[in-house]
This record gives sequence, C-alpha cells and structure tokens, in this order.
Amino acid sequence: MAQVTIYSSDYCPYCQRAKALLRARGVTAWDEINVDGRPEVRAEMAQRVGRTSVPQIFINGQHVGGCDDLHALDARGGLVPLLQAG
Repeated sequence: MAQVTIYSSDYCPYCQRAKALLRARGVTAWDEINVDGRPEVRAEMAQRVGRTSVPQIFINGQHVGGCDDLHALDARGGLVPLLQAG
C-alpha cells in the first residue's frame, strides 16, 4: 500500500472528507501532520506546496493537492492506481 501523508486540522470538514475517501479506497493508515496551533508547521507546509489551506495530501511523496484535488483524481480513475503503486 502507498505511503500517504496528510497535513490536516481537527476542525476541517475537507480533511474529514479526504480521509473518508482514502478509507473507502482501502487506505488504513497515514502519517498525519496536524497544523492546529502550530504556525511553524503550517508555514513549512506552505513552503512545501505553495498553499496554506488544509488538507494537503501526498501519496508516495507526490503532492496530489487538497480534498477537491483528491476527489477529482479519484473521479478520473487515477487514485486507486496511485495507491497501488506504493
């Protein structure tokens, strides 16, 4: 299974939607980096991806974007192959 990393917030409905989709596609564990109350971590994420919003999702080290990007990748049929490539 793929290595998944998610920058997230406990209060973010988009983070919950993204994690629900990953679970539906068979992902049972991921590295979660919580940005709540940690401006230095959010700044590190922004430096890494050029965005300040969460979630920001990486699969096998590849940035796939946020929740909408993840759902669009799935709709195009690209999420499962990416997850299986791990």
